[in-house]
Amino acid sequence: MRVALFSPLPPCRSGIADYSETLVEHLKHLVDLEVFADGDRPFDPARFDIALYHLGNNPHHGFVYEAALRHPGVVVMHESNLHHLIADLTIQRNDWDAYLRACEYEGGAEALAYARRVRALEVGPDYEGVRMTRRALESARAAVVHSQFMVDEMHAAGFDGPIARIPHGAWIPEADRNSWRYRLGIDEATPLIGIFGFLKPYKRIAESLRAFRRLLRVAPAAKMILVGEPHPEFPLHSLIQSLGLSAAVRVMGFTPIGDFTGCMAACDIVLNLRYPTVGESSGSLLRALGLGKAVLVSRVGAFQEFPDDVCLKVPVGAGEEDLIFEYLNLLASRPDVARALGERAARYVKEECNWERVACLYASFLQAVVEGTDWKTEDRSQESEDGSQESEVRRQPPAPSPQPPAPSPHRPRVRRELGRQP
Repeated sequence: MRVALFSPLPPCRSGIADYSETLVEHLKHLVDLEVFADGDRPFDPARFDIALYHLGNNPHHGFVYEAALRHPGVVVMHESNLHHLIADLTIQRNDWDAYLRACEYEGGAEALAYARRVRALEVGPDYEGVRMTRRALESARAAVVHSQFMVDEMHAAGFDGPIARIPHGAWIPEADRNSWRYRLGIDEATPLIGIFGFLKPYKRIAESLRAFRRLLRVAPAAKMILVGEPHPEFPLHSLIQSLGLSAAVRVMGFTPIGDFTGCMAACDIVLNLRYPTVGESSGSLLRALGLGKAVLVSRVGAFQEFPDDVCLKVPVGAGEEDLIFEYLNLLASRPDVARALGERAARYVKEECNWERVACLYASFLQAVVEGTDWKTEDRSQESEDGSQESEVRRQPPAPSPQPPAPSPHRPRVRRELGRQP
C-alpha cells in the first residue's frame, strides 16, 4: 500500500511535528511511505493508494490543509478547532473575502455578520465559537482521532464517515534523573515540579504558580521549572515576580528535544493542566507518563479518559487551586506515593500507547479505507454481549451518555489517593 503522509516535521516547533516524525519511523516498515513536510514538492495522487493528513490549529499546517481539500484522504484531527489555521490562510494573507466565505460556510449568517465586524476591526475573530472544521471533514474519506472525546466532537461537527480512535503514541525515553538534576544545579532530595510545552495561559499556569507558592510554606526547598516557549501575550516573568517566586521558579524557554526530555526526567511531578480544550492530546503528557512521572491533568476533554490510577485529575473551577496545592503537598511529602503513581503510568503507556502498536493501527485502518471494508483492531477489539467482535470504527454517533457526577471535595480525593498506595 502506497501512502503519502502530509505533516510538518522537526525542526518545526510543533508537537504534531514531533509526533509525525516518530510515527513515520514506525509506519515506514509497514507501508510504502512517502512524506511531504512542506508545500514545495509536487504531489501526484495517482502514485498513491491513500493520503494521510495531519491537521493542527496553527500556521505550520497550512500546506496540509490545502492539500487535504484538493486531494481527499484520511485526516488526522489532532484537535476539533482549526480557526487559527484558517485565519492564517486568509486574514494573514489579506484575503478577507476568503475569511468571510469560510465563516459563512461554517456558521451561516450569524457567523458571517460577526466576521464582518472582525474585518471592520470592531472585534477579534470568534476563535472558540466558529471551529472551521467543516470543509476538512466534508472532503475527507475518513478520520483518525486519539480519544472518545474527539470521536464525539467529529460526530457533533456532522462527520458520518469512518472514524478510527487510535491512541496517541507515547515516548518511553531513557534519561538519568540525577545527572540532569546536577546539570540544573538541584540536589537529589529537592522536590522538583515541571510544566512543559508552549507556555500559554490556558495551561493553568497562573493557578499552578499560586498553588506552588502555597507549597513553599510547607516545603520551602521545592523548586519549579517551566520548559517551553512563553506565549508573547502572557506576562509570565512579571507574574512570577509579582508572586515572589523568582528564587524558586526558573523559566527555561524553548529547548531541544533532548534537553526537554532531560529536564522532564529531573522532575518528581509534572503539571499538564489545561482549560479550555478542543480535544487535543498532549505529547509532553505522554512523554512524562512514559518517564514514570507523577502527573496532574485537568479533568476535561480527552484527559479525563486516562485511568484514574495513572494520573491525578483536577476539576477546573472552584477549588482548582486548592486541589493542585493538596496534590503537590501529597506528592512532595510522600515520594513513595509519587513513585508508585509514576510506575503505574509507565506500565500503562508501555502497554497501550507504544509506537509499534500505534503504527500497526494506522496501517490496518488505512488498508481498510483503501479496500472499503470495516476496520477491526487486531488486539484491542471489544466483545459485544452476543460474543461478536465490535469494530472500533465509529460510523454513527453514539447514544448520549450521562453526565459525570459532580466532583467530590478535594480533601477526600487526596485521602482516597493516599489510601490506594501500599
